[in-house]
Amino acid sequence: MWFYEAQRSGRLPENNRVSWRSDSALNDGSDNHIDLVGGYYDAGDYLKFTQPLAHSLALIAWGAIEFYDGYVKAGQTGYLRDTIRWGTDYLIKAHPEANVLYVQVGDGQVDNNYWGPDTGIPSDRPSYKITSDAPGTDIAALTAAAFAATSYLFRNQLNDTDYADTLQSHAESLYGFAESAQPYQVYTQAVAASQGYYETSTYSNQLVYGALWLYRATGNTQYRDKASQYFDQYQIGSSKITVMDWSDQTGAVYVLGALIDNGNSKYKDAATSYLNTIINGDSPCSYTNGGLLWCGGASDSNSLVPAQDIALLALLYGRVQNPAADYTDFAESQIKYMLGNNRMLTPYVCGVHMNSPHNPHHAGASGGTDVTNIDTSPPEEKYILYGAVVGGPDHDDKFYDERNDWAQTEVALDYNAPFLGLVARQLSLDSVEDPPYVSITEPRPHVSRPTRLEKWLVAVIVIVCIFVVAMSLYICWLKRHAISNRWRGNKAVRF
Repeated sequence: MWFYEAQRSGRLPENNRVSWRSDSALNDGSDNHIDLVGGYYDAGDYLKFTQPLAHSLALIAWGAIEFYDGYVKAGQTGYLRDTIRWGTDYLIKAHPEANVLYVQVGDGQVDNNYWGPDTGIPSDRPSYKITSDAPGTDIAALTAAAFAATSYLFRNQLNDTDYADTLQSHAESLYGFAESAQPYQVYTQAVAASQGYYETSTYSNQLVYGALWLYRATGNTQYRDKASQYFDQYQIGSSKITVMDWSDQTGAVYVLGALIDNGNSKYKDAATSYLNTIINGDSPCSYTNGGLLWCGGASDSNSLVPAQDIALLALLYGRVQNPAADYTDFAESQIKYMLGNNRMLTPYVCGVHMNSPHNPHHAGASGGTDVTNIDTSPPEEKYILYGAVVGGPDHDDKFYDERNDWAQTEVALDYNAPFLGLVARQLSLDSVEDPPYVSITEPRPHVSRPTRLEKWLVAVIVIVCIFVVAMSLYICWLKRHAISNRWRGNKAVRF
């Protein structure tokens, strides 16, 4: 959870463990005369987005609820509390009125042109919101799910009833906003600034997800019935299989529904079909030669995220599915892969081994300030980003550890969210094995990138090829035309 401390925005507490971080973004929200100081930066930059934060908090809370013993054994319950609360305290600020939710702070165009420490973040940090007049059904319902999941954790595991009540109140209010604001639409239709960053394509699964978490948090069967109604109305059970991530909680809906509404077989049926299809390597997923779950385009830019998310869902579903061996075996294979049992002999977690990634795509940790030359300025990360999970290897199981290769070395809130649950589960077992990297003594093997032609050169080659083919066809036509004329001339002479 050290990584989440490295992502903190706002005034840092006295027990801050990240020496190279400073207070930052202390005027957030001032453009709208509201206090939006705090929360987490979403990735290796200095933007704040509610969408990935809500998704991550719900997932961290879920893993903690189910595998709390792992946190207890590791002595991490205090850090768990602080990690969750830093995020939920911010979300409370971001929900100042029943029908208002702030969804972004910072301008992506400005922020992406800054590379440096948190002391120099550009001060132009506009804040964006959804309202009754400009709704966002998806993000309102998902944030309600985050409030509800964390309220359950604070009430039942962390023993803070007063704070749980506050979170539950926000959850119910936000879910009411999600249902009442018309028209139903994804939030990027109301907030254009978030387009291209955290866009979803639907709001249906979020409505079910929020209602299920509210049912679990409150025990109110009206939310259970709402979840069931939306599940049927939007035909969630027969949806095209997509991999769970911050933009799509369909897989989580299946598993959560099977866990808490086990008298309704439709969730369990959907969860079984969903996980079996993915785990068995059927479309849209397969496996790399090294054994990493690979789900097409979902794995291209952060290959470890689908693997982790599905592994966590498999372990959670294994708690109600009997036998659970296939789900457990799959999940453990993915955990072992990301912790060193792979071609690169690399645990894809910063700071745990000599072969860990040395150059995560993170402005603050890099120690550099040259946005045009982030790979070599400096040549190696100045600060170790302990505990951060990077994007991961490519389809050939290769990892290049280059800071500018954000697809492989990016870090983000949602990359670490399932990891916490996976580790907590491993630690909760009666017999705990050492992770694979403990026994790795060889350095990471060197791999070279395949040679790639520049785009302009490819275009030139294509044009030349087309020209050559066209000329060849033209010459053939001329020859055929000449032969035809001679044949007709000879025929005329003979007659």
